[in-house]
Amino acid sequence: MFNSVPDIPAPDAPAPAAIEISFRRQLTIATASFWASPVRNRIMLLATALLAIILLTAYGQILLNSWNAPFYNSLERRDLDAFVAELGNFAKIAGFLLLLNVIQTWLNQMTALYMREGLARNVVDEWLTDRRAYRLMMTSPLGVNPDQRLHEDARKLAEMTTSLTIGLVQATILLVSFIGVLWQLSSGFVFHFRDYSFSIPGYMVWGAVAYAGIASLFSQVVGWKLTRLNAERYSNEAELRFSLMRANENLEAIALAGGEETERRHIHDKLDAVLRSIRALATALTNLTWVTAGFGWLAILVPILIAAPAYFAGTMTFGGLMMAAAAFNQVHSALRWYVDNFGAIADWKAALLRVSTLRAALIDMDVSPREGQIVVLRGEPERLTLEAVSIASHVDGDCEQDGFRIKEGSPTIAFGERVMINGDQGVNRRLLFNAIAGLWPYGKGRILLPREDDILFVPQLEYLPEGKLRSVLAYPLASAAFTDEAMIASLQRVGLGRLVGRLDERARWDRLLDKDEQMAIAFAGLLLRRPRWVVLNDVLEGLEPDTVTRLSGVLAELSGSTLVYIGRSAAFYDTLSPNLLHLERIHCEPLQESAPQAG
Repeated sequence: MFNSVPDIPAPDAPAPAAIEISFRRQLTIATASFWASPVRNRIMLLATALLAIILLTAYGQILLNSWNAPFYNSLERRDLDAFVAELGNFAKIAGFLLLLNVIQTWLNQMTALYMREGLARNVVDEWLTDRRAYRLMMTSPLGVNPDQRLHEDARKLAEMTTSLTIGLVQATILLVSFIGVLWQLSSGFVFHFRDYSFSIPGYMVWGAVAYAGIASLFSQVVGWKLTRLNAERYSNEAELRFSLMRANENLEAIALAGGEETERRHIHDKLDAVLRSIRALATALTNLTWVTAGFGWLAILVPILIAAPAYFAGTMTFGGLMMAAAAFNQVHSALRWYVDNFGAIADWKAALLRVSTLRAALIDMDVSPREGQIVVLRGEPERLTLEAVSIASHVDGDCEQDGFRIKEGSPTIAFGERVMINGDQGVNRRLLFNAIAGLWPYGKGRILLPREDDILFVPQLEYLPEGKLRSVLAYPLASAAFTDEAMIASLQRVGLGRLVGRLDERARWDRLLDKDEQMAIAFAGLLLRRPRWVVLNDVLEGLEPDTVTRLSGVLAELSGSTLVYIGRSAAFYDTLSPNLLHLERIHCEPLQESAPQAG
Protein backbone atom coordinates (compact mmCIF):
# COMPACT_ATOMS: atom_id res chain seq x y z
CA MET A 1 0.00 0.00 0.00
CA PHE A 2 2.76 2.42 0.91
CA ASN A 3 6.07 3.31 -0.58
CA SER A 4 8.87 3.75 1.94
CA VAL A 5 11.96 5.55 0.77
CA PRO A 6 15.43 3.98 1.07
CA ASP A 7 18.62 5.95 0.64
CA ILE A 8 18.08 7.58 -2.71
CA PRO A 9 21.05 8.01 -5.03
CA ALA A 10 21.55 10.86 -7.39
CA PRO A 11 18.92 10.98 -10.12
CA ASP A 12 19.50 8.68 -13.01
CA ALA A 13 19.51 9.24 -16.69
CA PRO A 14 16.40 7.91 -18.36
CA ALA A 15 16.63 4.52 -19.95
CA PRO A 16 17.22 4.72 -23.65
CA ALA A 17 14.29 4.03 -25.90
CA ALA A 18 16.42 2.09 -28.35
CA ILE A 19 15.51 -1.54 -28.79
CA GLU A 20 18.80 -2.74 -30.27
CA ILE A 21 22.12 -3.43 -28.55
CA SER A 22 25.17 -5.13 -29.97
CA PHE A 23 25.48 -8.91 -29.79
CA ARG A 24 28.77 -8.49 -27.94
CA ARG A 25 27.09 -6.48 -25.20
CA GLN A 26 24.27 -9.00 -25.01
CA LEU A 27 26.82 -11.73 -24.26
CA THR A 28 28.66 -9.46 -21.79
CA ILE A 29 25.48 -8.79 -19.83
CA ALA A 30 24.51 -12.48 -19.86
CA THR A 31 27.97 -13.57 -18.68
CA ALA A 32 28.13 -10.99 -15.90
CA SER A 33 24.70 -11.97 -14.58
CA PHE A 34 25.65 -15.66 -14.68
CA TRP A 35 28.77 -15.15 -12.57
CA ALA A 36 26.73 -13.11 -10.08
CA SER A 37 23.98 -15.73 -9.90
CA PRO A 38 23.54 -17.69 -6.64
CA VAL A 39 22.89 -20.87 -8.67
CA ARG A 40 26.17 -20.59 -10.60
CA ASN A 41 27.96 -23.33 -8.65
CA ARG A 42 25.07 -25.77 -9.08
CA ILE A 43 24.99 -25.13 -12.81
CA MET A 44 28.75 -25.64 -13.11
CA LEU A 45 28.53 -28.89 -11.14
CA LEU A 46 25.77 -30.16 -13.43
CA ALA A 47 27.75 -29.02 -16.48
CA THR A 48 30.75 -31.05 -15.31
CA ALA A 49 28.58 -34.13 -14.87
CA LEU A 50 27.05 -33.56 -18.30
CA LEU A 51 30.48 -33.33 -19.90
CA ALA A 52 31.47 -36.65 -18.34
CA ILE A 53 28.26 -38.30 -19.61
CA ILE A 54 28.76 -36.87 -23.09
CA LEU A 55 32.31 -38.20 -23.22
CA LEU A 56 31.13 -41.65 -22.13
CA THR A 57 28.36 -41.49 -24.76
CA ALA A 58 30.92 -40.64 -27.44
CA TYR A 59 33.00 -43.63 -26.34
CA GLY A 60 29.91 -45.86 -26.53
CA GLN A 61 29.13 -44.61 -30.03
CA ILE A 62 32.67 -45.38 -31.15
CA LEU A 63 32.18 -48.93 -29.85
CA LEU A 64 28.86 -49.11 -31.69
CA ASN A 65 30.46 -47.87 -34.89
CA SER A 66 33.24 -50.48 -34.59
CA TRP A 67 30.53 -53.12 -34.08
CA ASN A 68 29.24 -52.42 -37.62
CA ALA A 69 32.19 -54.12 -39.36
CA PRO A 70 32.02 -57.58 -37.72
CA PHE A 71 28.21 -57.56 -37.71
CA TYR A 72 27.78 -56.85 -41.42
CA ASN A 73 30.73 -59.07 -42.32
CA SER A 74 28.98 -61.94 -40.49
CA LEU A 75 25.91 -61.28 -42.63
CA GLU A 76 28.04 -61.25 -45.78
CA ARG A 77 29.61 -64.61 -44.78
CA ARG A 78 26.27 -66.04 -43.60
CA ASP A 79 28.02 -66.93 -40.31
CA LEU A 80 25.17 -67.57 -37.83
CA ASP A 81 27.38 -68.04 -34.75
CA ALA A 82 29.20 -64.77 -35.36
CA PHE A 83 25.88 -63.07 -36.08
CA VAL A 84 24.40 -64.19 -32.73
CA ALA A 85 27.58 -63.19 -30.90
CA GLU A 86 27.42 -59.70 -32.40
CA LEU A 87 23.78 -59.37 -31.35
CA GLY A 88 24.92 -59.97 -27.78
CA ASN A 89 27.61 -57.32 -28.16
CA PHE A 90 25.01 -54.93 -29.51
CA ALA A 91 22.78 -55.51 -26.47
CA LYS A 92 25.64 -54.61 -24.12
CA ILE A 93 26.61 -51.47 -26.03
CA ALA A 94 22.98 -50.35 -26.52
CA GLY A 95 22.18 -50.93 -22.84
CA PHE A 96 25.20 -48.85 -21.83
CA LEU A 97 24.14 -46.04 -24.18
CA LEU A 98 20.52 -46.22 -22.99
CA LEU A 99 21.59 -45.73 -19.38
CA LEU A 100 23.74 -42.75 -20.39
CA ASN A 101 20.85 -41.26 -22.37
CA VAL A 102 18.51 -41.44 -19.36
CA ILE A 103 21.09 -39.84 -17.07
CA GLN A 104 21.82 -37.11 -19.62
CA THR A 105 18.12 -36.30 -19.99
CA TRP A 106 17.79 -35.80 -16.23
CA LEU A 107 20.92 -33.64 -16.11
CA ASN A 108 19.64 -31.61 -19.07
CA GLN A 109 16.37 -30.88 -17.29
CA MET A 110 18.03 -29.94 -14.01
CA THR A 111 20.50 -27.65 -15.77
CA ALA A 112 17.65 -25.90 -17.64
CA LEU A 113 15.74 -25.56 -14.36
CA TYR A 114 18.62 -23.88 -12.54
CA MET A 115 19.40 -21.74 -15.58
CA ARG A 116 15.83 -20.46 -15.56
CA GLU A 117 15.87 -19.91 -11.80
CA GLY A 118 19.04 -17.84 -11.97
CA LEU A 119 17.95 -15.82 -15.00
CA ALA A 120 14.38 -15.19 -13.84
CA ARG A 121 15.43 -14.09 -10.35
CA ASN A 122 18.18 -11.87 -11.75
CA VAL A 123 15.91 -10.07 -14.24
CA VAL A 124 13.10 -9.57 -11.72
CA ASP A 125 15.57 -8.29 -9.10
CA GLU A 126 17.04 -5.81 -11.58
CA TRP A 127 13.54 -4.68 -12.59
CA LEU A 128 12.23 -4.15 -9.06
CA THR A 129 15.25 -2.32 -7.68
CA ASP A 130 15.44 1.33 -6.66
CA ARG A 131 12.28 2.33 -8.55
CA ARG A 132 13.76 1.20 -11.86
CA ALA A 133 10.48 -0.34 -13.04
CA TYR A 134 8.59 2.93 -12.65
CA ARG A 135 11.34 5.05 -14.17
CA LEU A 136 11.65 2.66 -17.10
CA MET A 137 7.90 2.86 -17.67
CA MET A 138 8.11 6.66 -17.74
CA THR A 139 11.14 6.93 -20.01
CA SER A 140 11.20 3.96 -22.39
CA PRO A 141 8.75 1.84 -24.41
CA LEU A 142 10.49 -1.18 -22.84
CA GLY A 143 8.75 -0.39 -19.57
CA VAL A 144 5.19 -0.40 -20.91
CA ASN A 145 4.72 -4.17 -21.04
CA PRO A 146 7.88 -5.92 -19.82
CA ASP A 147 6.04 -9.09 -18.77
CA GLN A 148 6.86 -10.93 -22.03
CA ARG A 149 10.57 -10.32 -21.51
CA LEU A 150 10.42 -11.10 -17.81
CA HIS A 151 8.55 -14.37 -18.24
CA GLU A 152 8.31 -16.00 -21.66
CA ASP A 153 11.52 -14.67 -23.19
CA ALA A 154 13.47 -15.45 -20.00
CA ARG A 155 12.07 -18.99 -20.02
CA LYS A 156 12.95 -19.55 -23.68
CA LEU A 157 16.42 -18.09 -23.22
CA ALA A 158 17.22 -20.33 -20.23
CA GLU A 159 15.89 -23.52 -21.81
CA MET A 160 17.37 -22.88 -25.27
CA THR A 161 20.75 -21.86 -23.86
CA THR A 162 20.93 -25.18 -22.04
CA SER A 163 19.75 -27.21 -25.03
CA LEU A 164 21.95 -25.51 -27.63
CA THR A 165 25.07 -25.50 -25.44
CA ILE A 166 24.76 -29.21 -24.68
CA GLY A 167 24.09 -29.93 -28.34
CA LEU A 168 27.14 -27.96 -29.45
CA VAL A 169 29.44 -29.66 -26.93
CA GLN A 170 28.11 -33.08 -27.88
CA ALA A 171 28.51 -32.39 -31.59
CA THR A 172 32.08 -31.16 -31.06
CA ILE A 173 33.08 -34.25 -29.06
CA LEU A 174 31.53 -36.57 -31.65
CA LEU A 175 33.30 -34.69 -34.43
CA VAL A 176 36.69 -35.04 -32.74
CA SER A 177 36.02 -38.70 -31.93
CA PHE A 178 34.87 -39.84 -35.37
CA ILE A 179 37.15 -37.80 -37.61
CA GLY A 180 39.99 -40.11 -36.59
CA VAL A 181 37.87 -43.21 -37.32
CA LEU A 182 36.77 -41.92 -40.70
CA TRP A 183 40.27 -40.78 -41.59
CA GLN A 184 41.70 -44.21 -40.87
CA LEU A 185 38.99 -45.98 -42.87
CA SER A 186 39.47 -43.79 -45.94
CA SER A 187 43.28 -43.56 -45.93
CA GLY A 188 45.44 -45.46 -48.36
CA PHE A 189 42.89 -45.63 -51.16
CA VAL A 190 44.27 -44.74 -54.61
CA PHE A 191 42.00 -43.13 -57.20
CA HIS A 192 42.55 -44.04 -60.86
CA PHE A 193 41.48 -41.70 -63.63
CA ARG A 194 42.57 -42.71 -67.14
CA ASP A 195 46.36 -42.78 -66.94
CA TYR A 196 46.54 -40.92 -63.67
CA SER A 197 46.60 -42.27 -60.14
CA PHE A 198 46.35 -40.18 -56.99
CA SER A 199 45.37 -40.52 -53.37
CA ILE A 200 43.59 -38.12 -50.99
CA PRO A 201 44.47 -38.88 -47.35
CA GLY A 202 41.24 -39.20 -45.38
CA TYR A 203 39.17 -38.28 -48.43
CA MET A 204 35.86 -39.17 -46.70
CA VAL A 205 36.60 -36.61 -43.99
CA TRP A 206 36.99 -33.92 -46.64
CA GLY A 207 33.81 -35.13 -48.29
CA ALA A 208 31.89 -34.74 -45.03
CA VAL A 209 33.38 -31.27 -44.46
CA ALA A 210 32.46 -30.15 -47.99
CA TYR A 211 28.94 -31.55 -47.71
CA ALA A 212 28.27 -29.91 -44.34
CA GLY A 213 29.86 -26.65 -45.52
CA ILE A 214 27.58 -26.43 -48.54
CA ALA A 215 24.55 -27.17 -46.35
CA SER A 216 25.60 -24.46 -43.85
CA LEU A 217 26.07 -21.90 -46.62
CA PHE A 218 22.63 -22.60 -48.06
CA SER A 219 21.07 -22.39 -44.58
CA GLN A 220 22.73 -19.04 -43.92
CA VAL A 221 21.53 -17.61 -47.21
CA VAL A 222 17.97 -18.87 -46.82
CA GLY A 223 17.46 -18.33 -43.08
CA TRP A 224 19.17 -15.01 -42.31
CA LYS A 225 15.82 -13.29 -41.61
CA LEU A 226 14.80 -15.64 -38.81
CA THR A 227 16.36 -13.72 -35.90
CA ARG A 228 14.57 -10.50 -36.81
CA LEU A 229 11.29 -12.28 -37.53
CA ASN A 230 11.37 -14.11 -34.19
CA ALA A 231 12.08 -10.87 -32.32
CA GLU A 232 9.17 -9.15 -34.10
CA ARG A 233 6.86 -12.02 -33.25
CA TYR A 234 7.77 -11.93 -29.55
CA SER A 235 7.20 -8.17 -29.50
CA ASN A 236 3.79 -8.47 -31.13
CA GLU A 237 2.82 -11.34 -28.82
CA ALA A 238 3.67 -9.12 -25.84
CA GLU A 239 1.54 -6.28 -27.24
CA LEU A 240 -1.42 -8.62 -27.70
CA ARG A 241 -1.18 -10.06 -24.21
CA PHE A 242 -0.86 -6.59 -22.71
CA SER A 243 -4.00 -5.44 -24.55
CA LEU A 244 -5.94 -8.47 -23.30
CA MET A 245 -4.70 -7.95 -19.74
CA ARG A 246 -5.52 -4.24 -19.79
CA ALA A 247 -9.02 -4.89 -21.11
CA ASN A 248 -9.62 -7.54 -18.45
CA GLU A 249 -8.49 -5.17 -15.69
CA ASN A 250 -10.92 -2.46 -16.87
CA LEU A 251 -14.01 -4.44 -17.87
CA GLU A 252 -16.39 -2.32 -15.81
CA ALA A 253 -15.21 0.97 -17.28
CA ILE A 254 -15.31 -0.47 -20.80
CA ALA A 255 -18.85 -1.79 -20.32
CA LEU A 256 -20.10 1.49 -18.85
CA ALA A 257 -18.59 3.47 -21.73
CA GLY A 258 -19.95 1.04 -24.33
CA GLY A 259 -16.43 0.56 -25.55
CA GLU A 260 -16.55 -3.16 -26.34
CA GLU A 261 -16.46 -2.57 -30.08
CA THR A 262 -13.49 -0.21 -29.80
CA GLU A 263 -11.60 -2.64 -27.57
CA ARG A 264 -12.49 -5.54 -29.87
CA ARG A 265 -11.12 -3.62 -32.85
CA HIS A 266 -7.97 -2.69 -30.94
CA ILE A 267 -7.35 -6.29 -29.86
CA HIS A 268 -8.01 -7.56 -33.38
CA ASP A 269 -5.39 -5.11 -34.68
CA LYS A 270 -2.87 -6.55 -32.23
CA LEU A 271 -3.88 -10.08 -33.20
CA ASP A 272 -3.44 -9.22 -36.89
CA ALA A 273 0.11 -8.05 -36.17
CA VAL A 274 0.85 -11.37 -34.42
CA LEU A 275 -0.60 -13.34 -37.32
CA ARG A 276 1.43 -11.35 -39.85
CA SER A 277 4.58 -12.13 -37.88
CA ILE A 278 3.71 -15.83 -37.73
CA ARG A 279 2.99 -15.94 -41.47
CA ALA A 280 6.33 -14.32 -42.27
CA LEU A 281 8.08 -16.68 -39.87
CA ALA A 282 6.27 -19.68 -41.34
CA THR A 283 7.40 -18.71 -44.84
CA ALA A 284 11.01 -18.31 -43.72
CA LEU A 285 10.96 -21.64 -41.87
CA THR A 286 9.38 -23.36 -44.87
CA ASN A 287 12.14 -22.06 -47.12
CA LEU A 288 14.75 -23.20 -44.60
CA THR A 289 13.15 -26.66 -44.51
CA TRP A 290 13.94 -27.08 -48.22
CA VAL A 291 17.61 -26.87 -47.25
CA THR A 292 17.67 -28.79 -43.96
CA ALA A 293 15.35 -31.59 -45.04
CA GLY A 294 16.88 -31.84 -48.51
CA PHE A 295 20.41 -32.22 -47.23
CA GLY A 296 19.10 -34.55 -44.52
CA TRP A 297 17.64 -36.99 -47.06
CA LEU A 298 20.73 -36.81 -49.22
CA ALA A 299 22.81 -37.73 -46.17
CA ILE A 300 21.35 -41.27 -46.39
CA LEU A 301 23.00 -41.88 -49.76
CA VAL A 302 25.99 -39.51 -49.88
CA PRO A 303 28.32 -41.47 -47.49
CA ILE A 304 27.80 -44.70 -49.45
CA LEU A 305 28.46 -42.87 -52.73
CA ILE A 306 31.67 -41.40 -51.32
CA ALA A 307 32.85 -44.77 -49.95
CA ALA A 308 31.72 -46.72 -53.04
CA PRO A 309 34.99 -46.28 -55.02
CA ALA A 310 36.99 -48.03 -52.28
CA TYR A 311 34.39 -50.77 -51.92
CA PHE A 312 34.17 -51.53 -55.64
CA ALA A 313 37.95 -51.44 -55.90
CA GLY A 314 38.03 -54.30 -53.39
CA THR A 315 40.02 -52.46 -50.73
CA MET A 316 37.02 -52.25 -48.38
CA THR A 317 34.72 -55.06 -47.17
CA PHE A 318 30.96 -54.72 -46.93
CA GLY A 319 31.27 -54.38 -43.14
CA GLY A 320 33.96 -51.77 -43.64
CA LEU A 321 31.62 -49.92 -46.04
CA MET A 322 28.82 -49.83 -43.45
CA MET A 323 31.27 -48.81 -40.74
CA ALA A 324 32.61 -46.01 -42.93
CA ALA A 325 29.07 -44.88 -43.78
CA ALA A 326 28.13 -44.80 -40.10
CA ALA A 327 31.30 -42.86 -39.21
CA PHE A 328 30.62 -40.45 -42.09
CA ASN A 329 27.11 -39.83 -40.74
CA GLN A 330 28.48 -39.12 -37.28
CA VAL A 331 31.03 -36.63 -38.63
CA HIS A 332 28.46 -35.09 -40.95
CA SER A 333 25.81 -34.79 -38.25
CA ALA A 334 28.34 -33.12 -35.97
CA LEU A 335 29.44 -30.73 -38.72
CA ARG A 336 25.89 -29.89 -39.75
CA TRP A 337 24.78 -29.19 -36.16
CA TYR A 338 24.66 -25.52 -37.11
CA VAL A 339 22.52 -26.34 -40.13
CA ASP A 340 20.03 -28.40 -38.15
CA ASN A 341 19.86 -25.76 -35.42
CA PHE A 342 19.92 -22.62 -37.53
CA GLY A 343 16.26 -21.87 -36.75
CA ALA A 344 16.77 -22.64 -33.06
CA ILE A 345 19.87 -20.43 -32.93
CA ALA A 346 17.92 -17.59 -34.55
CA ASP A 347 15.15 -18.07 -31.98
CA TRP A 348 17.73 -18.08 -29.17
CA LYS A 349 19.35 -14.89 -30.46
CA ALA A 350 15.94 -13.21 -30.61
CA ALA A 351 15.21 -14.18 -26.99
CA LEU A 352 18.69 -13.07 -25.93
CA LEU A 353 18.18 -9.73 -27.70
CA ARG A 354 14.87 -9.02 -25.96
CA VAL A 355 16.01 -10.03 -22.47
CA SER A 356 19.39 -8.29 -22.82
CA THR A 357 17.75 -5.11 -24.12
CA LEU A 358 15.55 -4.90 -21.04
CA ARG A 359 18.46 -5.62 -18.74
CA ALA A 360 20.69 -3.10 -20.51
CA ALA A 361 18.01 -0.43 -20.16
CA LEU A 362 17.74 -1.16 -16.43
CA ILE A 363 21.51 -1.21 -15.92
CA ASP A 364 22.02 2.00 -17.91
CA MET A 365 19.68 3.87 -15.59
CA ASP A 366 22.40 3.75 -12.94
CA VAL A 367 25.33 4.72 -15.14
CA SER A 368 25.40 8.47 -14.99
CA PRO A 369 23.08 11.27 -13.85
CA ARG A 370 21.85 13.79 -16.36
CA GLU A 371 22.34 17.49 -15.81
CA GLY A 372 19.28 19.56 -15.06
CA GLN A 373 17.47 17.01 -12.89
CA ILE A 374 16.05 17.16 -9.40
CA VAL A 375 18.46 15.72 -6.86
CA VAL A 376 16.92 13.73 -3.99
CA LEU A 377 19.20 13.18 -0.99
CA ARG A 378 19.12 12.47 2.71
CA GLY A 379 19.52 15.73 4.62
CA GLU A 380 19.30 16.74 8.27
CA PRO A 381 17.42 14.76 10.90
CA GLU A 382 13.74 15.67 11.32
CA ARG A 383 13.72 18.12 8.42
CA LEU A 384 12.43 18.01 4.86
CA THR A 385 13.77 20.79 2.68
CA LEU A 386 12.76 21.78 -0.85
CA GLU A 387 15.66 23.83 -2.21
CA ALA A 388 14.60 25.96 -5.20
CA VAL A 389 12.61 23.09 -6.65
CA SER A 390 11.01 23.58 -10.06
CA ILE A 391 9.35 20.70 -11.88
CA ALA A 392 8.93 20.01 -15.59
CA SER A 393 5.44 18.87 -16.56
CA HIS A 394 6.69 16.35 -19.14
CA VAL A 395 9.59 13.93 -19.47
CA ASP A 396 11.07 15.89 -22.36
CA GLY A 397 9.87 19.26 -21.12
CA ASP A 398 11.77 22.27 -19.75
CA CYS A 399 10.77 23.36 -16.26
CA GLU A 400 11.55 26.95 -17.26
CA GLN A 401 8.96 26.88 -20.02
CA ASP A 402 6.60 24.02 -19.18
CA GLY A 403 6.46 23.49 -15.45
CA PHE A 404 5.90 24.92 -11.99
CA ARG A 405 7.78 25.76 -8.82
CA ILE A 406 7.25 26.37 -5.12
CA LYS A 407 6.28 30.00 -4.62
CA GLU A 408 7.91 30.18 -1.20
CA GLY A 409 11.36 29.44 -2.65
CA SER A 410 13.15 26.91 -0.43
CA PRO A 411 10.84 25.97 2.44
CA THR A 412 11.85 23.59 5.23
CA ILE A 413 9.29 21.38 6.94
CA ALA A 414 10.18 20.43 10.52
CA PHE A 415 9.16 17.24 12.30
CA GLY A 416 5.66 17.38 13.75
CA GLU A 417 4.32 20.05 11.37
CA ARG A 418 1.15 19.79 9.32
CA VAL A 419 1.65 21.24 5.84
CA MET A 420 -0.69 21.56 2.88
CA ILE A 421 0.73 22.22 -0.58
CA ASN A 422 -1.79 23.44 -3.14
CA GLY A 423 -1.30 25.32 -6.37
CA ASP A 424 -2.48 27.26 -9.39
CA GLN A 425 -5.12 25.90 -11.69
CA GLY A 426 -3.62 23.39 -14.11
CA VAL A 427 -0.60 22.52 -11.94
CA ASN A 428 -0.06 18.76 -11.80
CA ARG A 429 0.54 18.43 -8.06
CA ARG A 430 1.10 14.69 -8.38
CA LEU A 431 4.47 15.40 -10.03
CA LEU A 432 5.68 17.11 -6.85
CA PHE A 433 4.53 14.05 -4.87
CA ASN A 434 6.47 11.78 -7.23
CA ALA A 435 9.49 14.10 -7.17
CA ILE A 436 9.70 13.95 -3.34
CA ALA A 437 9.42 10.14 -3.61
CA GLY A 438 12.31 10.07 -6.08
CA LEU A 439 10.13 8.97 -9.02
CA TRP A 440 10.13 12.19 -11.07
CA PRO A 441 13.61 13.68 -11.59
CA TYR A 442 12.62 16.07 -14.38
CA GLY A 443 13.22 19.61 -13.20
CA LYS A 444 15.74 21.49 -11.06
CA GLY A 445 16.66 21.93 -7.44
CA ARG A 446 17.28 19.61 -4.51
CA ILE A 447 14.95 17.71 -2.21
CA LEU A 448 16.56 16.91 1.15
CA LEU A 449 14.59 14.19 2.90
CA PRO A 450 14.81 13.65 6.65
CA ARG A 451 17.63 11.33 7.55
CA GLU A 452 15.20 8.91 9.22
CA ASP A 453 13.95 6.02 7.08
CA ASP A 454 10.44 6.20 8.53
CA ILE A 455 8.75 8.14 5.72
CA LEU A 456 5.72 6.81 3.83
CA PHE A 457 3.98 7.97 0.67
CA VAL A 458 0.24 7.48 0.23
CA PRO A 459 -0.87 7.88 -3.42
CA GLN A 460 -4.35 8.87 -4.53
CA LEU A 461 -4.86 5.57 -6.35
CA GLU A 462 -4.24 2.92 -3.76
CA TYR A 463 -2.55 -0.39 -4.57
CA LEU A 464 -4.08 -3.42 -2.89
CA PRO A 465 -2.05 -6.58 -3.52
CA GLU A 466 -3.81 -9.89 -3.98
CA GLY A 467 -3.77 -12.00 -0.84
CA LYS A 468 -5.13 -12.15 2.68
CA LEU A 469 -6.67 -9.00 4.11
CA ARG A 470 -4.14 -8.97 6.96
CA SER A 471 -1.32 -8.94 4.37
CA VAL A 472 -3.02 -6.07 2.52
CA LEU A 473 -3.24 -4.05 5.74
CA ALA A 474 0.44 -4.57 6.57
CA TYR A 475 1.82 -4.22 3.01
CA PRO A 476 4.73 -4.03 2.33
CA LEU A 477 5.64 -5.29 5.81
CA ALA A 478 4.94 -8.79 7.09
CA SER A 479 1.51 -9.14 8.71
CA ALA A 480 3.13 -10.99 11.63
CA ALA A 481 4.52 -7.63 12.83
CA PHE A 482 1.02 -6.60 13.96
CA THR A 483 -1.49 -8.23 16.29
CA ASP A 484 -5.02 -9.14 15.29
CA GLU A 485 -6.32 -6.75 17.95
CA ALA A 486 -4.45 -3.84 16.39
CA MET A 487 -5.70 -4.71 12.91
CA ILE A 488 -9.30 -5.03 14.10
CA ALA A 489 -9.09 -1.69 15.94
CA SER A 490 -7.69 0.07 12.87
CA LEU A 491 -10.42 -1.37 10.61
CA GLN A 492 -13.14 -0.27 13.02
CA ARG A 493 -11.66 3.22 13.32
CA VAL A 494 -11.77 3.82 9.56
CA GLY A 495 -15.31 2.49 9.21
CA LEU A 496 -14.56 -1.02 7.94
CA GLY A 497 -15.84 -2.95 10.93
CA ARG A 498 -17.67 -5.34 8.61
CA LEU A 499 -14.28 -6.73 7.50
CA VAL A 500 -12.88 -7.63 10.93
CA GLY A 501 -13.88 -11.28 10.54
CA ARG A 502 -12.21 -11.59 7.12
CA LEU A 503 -8.56 -11.02 8.01
CA ASP A 504 -7.57 -14.46 6.71
CA GLU A 505 -9.68 -14.29 3.57
CA ARG A 506 -7.72 -14.26 0.32
CA ALA A 507 -9.31 -12.20 -2.49
CA ARG A 508 -8.87 -9.52 -5.13
CA TRP A 509 -9.60 -6.71 -2.69
CA ASP A 510 -9.18 -4.06 -5.37
CA ARG A 511 -12.25 -5.56 -7.06
CA LEU A 512 -14.30 -6.18 -3.91
CA LEU A 513 -13.84 -2.74 -2.33
CA ASP A 514 -14.93 0.61 -3.74
CA LYS A 515 -12.74 3.71 -3.87
CA ASP A 516 -13.72 4.95 -0.40
CA GLU A 517 -13.09 1.54 1.16
CA GLN A 518 -9.73 1.17 -0.57
CA MET A 519 -8.58 4.52 0.80
CA ALA A 520 -9.91 3.54 4.22
CA ILE A 521 -7.70 0.42 4.02
CA ALA A 522 -4.72 2.71 3.41
CA PHE A 523 -5.57 4.79 6.46
CA ALA A 524 -6.01 1.65 8.55
CA GLY A 525 -2.44 0.79 7.56
CA LEU A 526 -1.35 4.26 8.68
CA LEU A 527 -2.89 3.66 12.09
CA LEU A 528 -1.05 0.35 12.33
CA ARG A 529 2.36 1.71 11.42
CA ARG A 530 2.14 5.31 12.70
CA PRO A 531 5.14 6.53 10.66
CA ARG A 532 7.08 9.63 11.67
CA TRP A 533 6.66 11.21 8.20
CA VAL A 534 3.66 10.88 5.88
CA VAL A 535 3.34 12.46 2.44
CA LEU A 536 -0.17 12.23 0.95
CA ASN A 537 -1.20 12.97 -2.61
CA ASP A 538 -4.72 14.45 -2.55
CA VAL A 539 -6.04 11.26 -0.95
CA LEU A 540 -9.31 12.87 0.24
CA GLU A 541 -10.29 14.07 -3.23
CA GLY A 542 -13.44 12.49 -4.69
CA LEU A 543 -14.47 10.61 -1.54
CA GLU A 544 -17.89 10.68 0.13
CA PRO A 545 -18.31 13.47 2.73
CA ASP A 546 -18.68 10.99 5.61
CA THR A 547 -15.51 9.18 4.51
CA VAL A 548 -13.61 12.47 4.24
CA THR A 549 -14.68 13.49 7.75
CA ARG A 550 -13.73 10.11 9.21
CA LEU A 551 -10.33 9.92 7.50
CA SER A 552 -9.48 13.53 8.33
CA GLY A 553 -10.07 12.59 11.96
CA VAL A 554 -7.70 9.66 11.56
CA LEU A 555 -4.97 12.03 10.32
CA ALA A 556 -5.58 14.30 13.31
CA GLU A 557 -4.91 11.35 15.60
CA LEU A 558 -1.41 10.84 14.18
CA SER A 559 0.11 13.19 16.73
CA GLY A 560 3.55 11.64 16.41
CA SER A 561 3.71 12.07 12.64
CA THR A 562 4.61 14.88 10.29
CA LEU A 563 1.89 15.27 7.64
CA VAL A 564 2.54 16.77 4.21
CA TYR A 565 -0.70 16.90 2.23
CA ILE A 566 -0.38 17.76 -1.45
CA GLY A 567 -3.83 18.80 -2.61
CA ARG A 568 -6.78 21.11 -1.99
CA SER A 569 -8.84 19.30 0.66
CA ALA A 570 -10.94 21.73 2.71
CA ALA A 571 -11.52 19.00 5.28
CA PHE A 572 -7.78 18.56 5.86
CA TYR A 573 -7.38 22.33 6.22
CA ASP A 574 -10.29 22.74 8.60
CA THR A 575 -9.39 19.70 10.73
CA LEU A 576 -5.60 20.11 11.04
CA SER A 577 -5.04 23.87 10.40
CA PRO A 578 -1.86 23.23 8.39
CA ASN A 579 0.78 25.61 7.18
CA LEU A 580 0.30 26.43 3.50
CA LEU A 581 2.73 26.27 0.58
CA HIS A 582 1.82 27.14 -2.99
CA LEU A 583 2.79 25.84 -6.40
CA GLU A 584 2.83 28.38 -9.21
CA ARG A 585 3.11 27.89 -12.92
CA ILE A 586 6.24 29.18 -14.61
CA HIS A 587 5.21 31.63 -17.27
CA CYS A 588 7.62 32.49 -20.05
CA GLU A 589 7.51 35.48 -22.29
CA PRO A 590 6.48 34.47 -25.83
CA LEU A 591 9.31 34.57 -28.34
CA GLN A 592 9.22 37.65 -30.55
CA GLU A 593 9.47 37.00 -34.26
CA SER A 594 12.54 38.71 -35.64
CA ALA A 595 12.05 41.10 -38.53
CA PRO A 596 13.36 39.85 -41.85
CA GLN A 597 16.71 41.29 -42.72
CA ALA A 598 17.33 42.98 -46.00
CA GLY A 599 19.45 41.27 -48.53
